[in-house]
Amino acid sequence: MRQLTKTESAIFTIGAVMMVVGCLCFVLMFAAAPYIYGVGAVAFVIMQLRQRYEGTNFVIRRLRRIVMVSDFLLLFTAVMMFANHSYDFLGLDLLTWLQYVHNNWVVTLLIAAVLQLYTAYRIDAELEKDTKKM
Repeated sequence: MRQLTKTESAIFTIGAVMMVVGCLCFVLMFAAAPYIYGVGAVAFVIMQLRQRYEGTNFVIRRLRRIVMVSDFLLLFTAVMMFANHSYDFLGLDLLTWLQYVHNNWVVTLLIAAVLQLYTAYRIDAELEKDTKKM
C-alpha cells in the first residue's frame, strides 16, 4: 500500500474529524452541518483513494474495492444530508421524501462505517501476512 505523506495524513485526519463534527452538528440542528460533513467526506475520500495497492494479492484488491463502495456511501451520505433539509432539493413530493430521504442519511453512514471498520482490520491483517511471507 502506498503510504500517505505527512500533509496527506493530516488532511485525512482532519477530514475524518470534520465528518464526525458534521454529524454531531446535524443532530444538534446546525444549518452548516451538511457543509462541514461534505467537505470532510470529500477530503477523507480523496486521501483514501490516494492510498493505492500495487500488489497482486487478490484479497487486498477485493478489500480495496469494498473501500471504494464505502467511499461512495460516505459521499452519498453528504447528498442525503443536504436533501434532508428540504424536500424540494431532489424534486420529490412530500410523501416520497418522507419515505426515502428524511433522516435516512444515518443508514448510509452506518453501512459505510461498518465497511470502513471491516476493511481497515482485514487489509492490515492481509498486509502483515504478505510481509511475513517475504
